[in-house]
Amino acid sequence: MSPWKDEKYIPPEEIERQVARLRREGKTLATLNGSFDLLHAGHLKMIHEASEQADILLMALNSDHSIQQYKSSLRPIVPLEQRLEMVAALQFVDYVTYFDETDPTAFLEKVKPDVHVNGAEYGADCIEAEVVKKHGGKIHIVQLVPGLSTSNLIKKIQSCV
Repeated sequence: MSPWKDEKYIPPEEIERQVARLRREGKTLATLNGSFDLLHAGHLKMIHEASEQADILLMALNSDHSIQQYKSSLRPIVPLEQRLEMVAALQFVDYVTYFDETDPTAFLEKVKPDVHVNGAEYGADCIEAEVVKKHGGKIHIVQLVPGLSTSNLIKKIQSCV
């Protein structure tokens, strides 16, 4: 394991305990979830903006199994362990974990973030909104960078071979 992942990784079964510790320290929490497969500049913009929403940014990545269920059996391109390492290497990410479900509502129910960050393609009425608002949190929407997406990257790579 990489040193940055060792410092920032929270196993899913430890989430509630670690969040309770952060709350006792008086920290506010922002969450951001997704596959973050083929990390690109659009992801970096979103992650950075998410980090500005609270004291702590906790990112939750979809497991390989959950990505295969909601995207394709051919995805992810980058396996979970490597995606966790890349996200943990970013200085503006405080903690990273993963979840095995196809949507993050069970994870968010445990964390009860002050702010949950989502991309504009999902909007303020995203599937996460109900659970976040139920616990007093808010949704922050990040505008997408036009033309930057994992799907566009895959198409571009395919056109080169």
